Order: sequence, then C-alpha cells, then structure tokens
Amino acid sequence: SATARRRQHSDEYSDSNHDAPASTSATGAKRPSAVTARRRQQKVVWDTVPQQNSAKDIPVWQGALPNADDTREPIQYFFDAELLDTIVQQSNLYCTQKKKNPNSALRLDQNELEQFIGTVVYMSVLHLPRSRMYWSSECRLVPVADVMSRDRWEEIKKFIHFNDNSNMEANNDKLFKIRPIVDSLLQKFQSLPQDQMLSIDEQMVPFKGRSSLKQYIPKKPHKWGYKIFVLCDTKGLVHSFDIFTGKTDPVPGEPDIGASGNIVLKLAQVIPGAVNHLLYFDNWFSSLDLFATLANKGIPALGTVQQNRLHGCSFCSDTDMKKKGRGTFEEKKAVVDSAEIRAVKWFDNRAVMIVASTFASAQSVSDVERWDRKLKQKVSVERPSIIILYNTFMGGVDALDELIAYYRIQIRSKKYYHRFFFHFVDMVIVNSWLFDDVTVSHWMFQESCRRICLTCQRRGGDGLHLMLKGNSKRRNIEVQLRPFQHWKSTGMKCSKCNVHLCLNKNSNCSREFHK
Repeated sequence: SATARRRQHSDEYSDSNHDAPASTSATGAKRPSAVTARRRQQKVVWDTVPQQNSAKDIPVWQGALPNADDTREPIQYFFDAELLDTIVQQSNLYCTQKKKNPNSALRLDQNELEQFIGTVVYMSVLHLPRSRMYWSSECRLVPVADVMSRDRWEEIKKFIHFNDNSNMEANNDKLFKIRPIVDSLLQKFQSLPQDQMLSIDEQMVPFKGRSSLKQYIPKKPHKWGYKIFVLCDTKGLVHSFDIFTGKTDPVPGEPDIGASGNIVLKLAQVIPGAVNHLLYFDNWFSSLDLFATLANKGIPALGTVQQNRLHGCSFCSDTDMKKKGRGTFEEKKAVVDSAEIRAVKWFDNRAVMIVASTFASAQSVSDVERWDRKLKQKVSVERPSIIILYNTFMGGVDALDELIAYYRIQIRSKKYYHRFFFHFVDMVIVNSWLFDDVTVSHWMFQESCRRICLTCQRRGGDGLHLMLKGNSKRRNIEVQLRPFQHWKSTGMKCSKCNVHLCLNKNSNCSREFHK
C-alpha cells in the first residue's frame, strides 16, 4: 500500500542532505530555520485525549465543482496553439543557431509538430527497444513509418527546443530550457477546478544522463531521475507541481519553516481557503510549524509525522503498546499558534504509525480484519478514524504515477529537457483523461490521442486540439477508437456517424466500421 511504502522510505528521506528541513550556514553547518528555533525554545504542552467523546467533526466541504456545461474544453488548459507556436519558433531558431546555415533550416510547422507528438505517443503504446526499429523492414509499423520519414523524425527530435539559448547566460534559472513549458502548464493546471481532498507527494522522472538536477533515491522504483513535487487530487489530477532544483527558498510572505514545509506552502498557494479543502502529505513534509501555518491559512491538513518533529510529545513505548495488543492507540493534543493539533500513535502488526492533523481525531474507531499467524485466522483490529482518512486520500500522486507508467514515453535522449517534455506530454494526457471524465479506459484514450495526432494533417483538422478535446461534449468517442484509418477521400458518408467511409470492390470500410 501507499502507506507501507512511505514508512519504508521514511529513513531514506531523513538522511537525504538536500531534503533536510534546515538551512546551511556559510561554514557548511546546518542551522534550523527561525521558526523552528523559536518553536524549540517554546514549550509545547501536550495533553492526553480520552477515548470517550473525543471525536472531531470533519470540516464540511463548502466548494462545488462546476457543471459540465460551464467547464471549458481541456485544450484550454494544456497544449494550446500559443504553446505549440512557441515550440515551433524556438525549434526553428535553435536549428539555425546550431547549423549557422539558413539554407538548411528546420522549417517545422505546427501540423508537423503535432504529428511528431503523435508518433511519440504511439511509441509509448507499442514500445520497441530503439526508435529506428519503427522504420526497419523487420519491425516496420505503418502508423509511424507512413506518417513521417525516419530522418525527418530524428531531425525534429534533435532540434526540438523551447527557449532561446542566447538569453541563457544572463539567466540563473536551472530550468531555463523548459521554462516556457513549465510556466504555461502551471497556469493551466492551477486553473483546474479542485476537489475537496488534495495531496502532496514527490514524483520521480526517470533519467540517467548527465544533469545537475538529477537525484538518486535508492529505494524508489526509478532510482535515478528528476524529483517533482506534485499537488493533485485523489484520482491523480494534477493542480500544481514544483521541480526540485537543489534549493527551496521560502515563499514570499510566508514564514520559513524549513525546506520540506516551504514546498507544501508553495504548492498550497493555489488552494483557496475558507472552503475546507483537506490537504494530505507524508512524514517528510510534516511538522508542527506546517500544520499551524496551514491552519491559519484556512487549510486543514493531515499527515504522518516523525516522532522527533513532535516537540514535547511523548507516547507510550513500542514495547508497551505491543504488550497491549494490535489495535492499541494513544491520542494527544496541543495548541500551536492558536491551532489545535491532534497526534495519534497506532500499533498494527509490527510498526507504529504516528499521524497528526488539525481536523481529524482517533474517534470514531472501526474494526479492520488482520491475519493472526498464531491463531491462523483473521481477527478484528481497532483502527482509528484518522488512519482511515490518511490511507484513503493520500494516494493521489501514486495514482498519477501508475497511470503514467502504463504507457510512459521512453524515447532515449541525452538532453534533460527532452525527458521533461516527454514527461509533461504523459502528464497532459493523463490530466485530459481524468479531467474530461471519459468513460473509456486509459489505453483506449491513449490510442485515440495517437490516432488523431497522426491523421491531423491529412484530414486538415487541428489534431492536437481534437486529441485533448476528448468526450467533453459527450460525442461518440468510439469513432476515434476504431482500428481503421479513413485517410482516403470518398463521397460516401454515414448519415448517423457523420464519417466518410470507403465502399468499393477493394475495400469495405463501412462494413468493418459498423461491426
């Protein structure tokens, strides 16, 4: 489960030097932030909460998602014409700067860029070890090889670019090469309507090339790559993200509560207060300062927390709780900066989970079945309500990772910004599928995206716009998912489906389409 994986990685996060929630002095020694130092001087008084009549009411959701008629098309949030035009211009400029010969310009246009994206999406569905194999005589795949030649595809891949290199020296931004894409997508992600339950967690973008942004986390499925902190809902719909560049500065206008807490405050800027959004995060982010700061902003929060971050709080030892049996828990509360924080320590089969929150409590307690090895049967174990809430709503980023991993774009490149661009294409497709509430499977939607991109130029339509448009108007999306491509001009058209279909002695697309 997501909870077990986070407990497994808790030691790794604590030992990571770039993740330490403390700043570093000029001599290299770590010093706590001003808020953390003040908190250590102030004594936090913790009181034991009795198990009877101690339940807290979960804040009532006061927001509302817009109706389908009021929702804009997904294309208005993601890869719009303006962003595609920027990529086309910067790619052509980059080719001119590299070749220094106007006669050998790239001459990339928007339609061809959309077809390139379509081939890349197709390669994520049917993955081959090398990109050139899609054009080889042994493994030739018509949906790729017939759309674009191999040399032209490799030329576009080589020179695709997103920002002007001539301005890079005067800019200290480590994400300069992909800054236009990051800014454009952030603006669109942050404008998406938000659900009540939101979570923050880290995401790894696989990459093993040379880059100062690359991180190594040994216990992750992808050990090498880029770290991105993501804010999303329980389904995996992304609302904001922040790429880790080695340093996390305090958010302007917010207190400096350490690197991990500053990340949460930065991502939480897009969460409106006073409507009772409930924010979840794991023990790497949690601290008393973070809970108190979010509560003062009107954002109730819940998350696992490490024992050493609960200053002045002492629970029963693990040995004593083990003697009492599985399901034993202890609840304490304290007031920090006028915010009441409750912490619960719960003993399950072996490990102990500590969860803190500004809106939840241990009560009410429910029973969960667990396997008892001594009795060799299932037994009922008490589980506090705060544990149920965390396990239910914390896995949003894990759901996003799962959807991306199904059909991840795995085009090899030594350029780090290529890896980011392909990852954002994956993220946009998942967001389009989740936001559009399409009733088809993720694979079918991915296949639909690929087909529309590949055929956009041949039928004169705006392929990428149709790709992300999906089913928001409740159109018959199965028309896009049929495994037959109707590129030939024909005068015959189905009056019901509004699709031109071939019907002659050589082919009968009308019959196959309506099977």
